[in-house]
Amino acid sequence: MQTTTELVEKAAALAARGGRRILGIAGPPAAGKSTLADRLAEALGPATAVVVPMDGFHLARAELARVGRADRKGAPDTFDVAGYVALLGRLRASGGGTVYAPAFDRSLEEPIAGSIPVPPAVPLVITEGNYLLHDAGEWASVRPLLDEAWYLAPDEDLRVRRLVDRHVRHGKEPGAARAWVARSDEANARLVAPGRHRADLVLDIG
Repeated sequence: MQTTTELVEKAAALAARGGRRILGIAGPPAAGKSTLADRLAEALGPATAVVVPMDGFHLARAELARVGRADRKGAPDTFDVAGYVALLGRLRASGGGTVYAPAFDRSLEEPIAGSIPVPPAVPLVITEGNYLLHDAGEWASVRPLLDEAWYLAPDEDLRVRRLVDRHVRHGKEPGAARAWVARSDEANARLVAPGRHRADLVLDIG
């Protein structure tokens, strides 16, 4: 198991290669992807790294209701995949002015456009999300746009507990949270798991 310091050193080495580099952090729901991405960016500083989450490309709740997918929010087809791929392409180009990326507000459960500025001089973009290594449909276009991809493989019991706790914090009753995890989040986790074989680095974490 690698330490956070060692991972920061790896990310710094990627940023130092020249040009704009993109580091992808993938893994199942509640694996700790956003936590690791934020720690790396904080350690490297805003002049070196910016985090651009895949979750900014969630479809809005109104659109999920319109297409009948509100009960499977978080599944691969509930994201604007083409928009995410297009943004990664713009970020790789790194020419011109600041690129603005969307964020995801968990308190609202909605994406917020234009929330994350990525100045042209920043050498490293860290993007994180469940499906960066998914190879079905348009998702297969993501992996070639990543200079490196890391996969987080956490303790499964701990991960499920984190998921339930997360849903409770955001308003679900405990029973409803456990049911959502069993029906939706774990179905997504099974789709994500094969992606570990397409990662440059697999991190077994507790």
